[in-house]
Amino acid sequence: MSTIAYPAAGRGRVASDAEQRAWRISAISLMSVRVIQGFIYWGGGSRRFIYAPGKLNPHAAHWMANKFQTAMPGALFGMGHVISFMLHHFYVLYAGVILFSAAELIVGLMLMLGLFTRAAAVTSMGFSVVLMLMFGWQGATCIDEWTMAACNLAMGATLMLGGSGAWSLDNVLLRKKPQRADSSWFRWASGSRALPVSDLGFRNLALAVLAFVVVFNVGTYSYYRGSVVTPFHGGPVSPTAHHLTLTEAVVLPDGSVRFHVTLDAGTPEAPVHVVEAALLDASGAPVAQWDTEALSKMSKTSFANDYAYNKFGPGPFGLRAAMGAASMITLPAPAVHAGSVASARTLRLTDVDGRVFQTSVQD
Repeated sequence: MSTIAYPAAGRGRVASDAEQRAWRISAISLMSVRVIQGFIYWGGGSRRFIYAPGKLNPHAAHWMANKFQTAMPGALFGMGHVISFMLHHFYVLYAGVILFSAAELIVGLMLMLGLFTRAAAVTSMGFSVVLMLMFGWQGATCIDEWTMAACNLAMGATLMLGGSGAWSLDNVLLRKKPQRADSSWFRWASGSRALPVSDLGFRNLALAVLAFVVVFNVGTYSYYRGSVVTPFHGGPVSPTAHHLTLTEAVVLPDGSVRFHVTLDAGTPEAPVHVVEAALLDASGAPVAQWDTEALSKMSKTSFANDYAYNKFGPGPFGLRAAMGAASMITLPAPAVHAGSVASARTLRLTDVDGRVFQTSVQD
């Protein structure tokens, strides 16, 4: 059997035609994975730049900041704080959205064309990790965002190891300058040749990549939903049932009530509607109430929202807010005796589904 130089196997290694053919077939077999992985990310970038430019328009309803804000309640490893910082600093936010979208577009195109395939695959793995940490908890019927990012992480890892094979621009670059086959950086960044490591080194690298992908994917799945070593659960942050966190409730001298509220769970597909607010005394009896009509007629000046995107405000069915909204709200003074309001110990909000949220009133 004839032999040819085979730098991928290590310096001085000679590989048979059969080994070369086996690697070539394996790389070509990944074409559907490479093209679709590329299309997924190219599609994300092209939607924003070409087909739905409103996503990059700060004045449009589908501006990406609203999407980011919905992710804050369940984001992992401090990503919620990063998102909050960006939402408070418009130029950082806008630059981040543009750069991330452009990177998706470019990396997706590189994968589809097979241009510097391994570098693009590693970058796509980074996208998957970031998206899983931010949006992985969301999904009304299942963890939709996690499923997509988990699959993309595994696809990117496979392409990083396997490369793009003969049918790629990487191979065109190699044909134009065959000496690139001896360049380590070209072999690591492109995909037209196997990685320049020994068989043992490749095995160890593949096992390390496998360990990372499995631990990260299975670990986040277990955190979000259980069903690995613990029973299924709805997640630390529910993607279906709205939840309001109330703090800093205080009765002001004029009888109005000020408090802070955050919508920190639930689906971003539907807003929460608060249909009743009430002050309760020490026995739990209501001393003041604001019904749906009263809440709907509140002035917009009664809301000091934390963010400029998803907000609390008056709606047709009481107070209305989209996922991730947070605000300091001032309820108007009720038409009751001032002494009754002063006896209030608890503030209670009730949403349209009958869920009750409450907090103590500060002295």
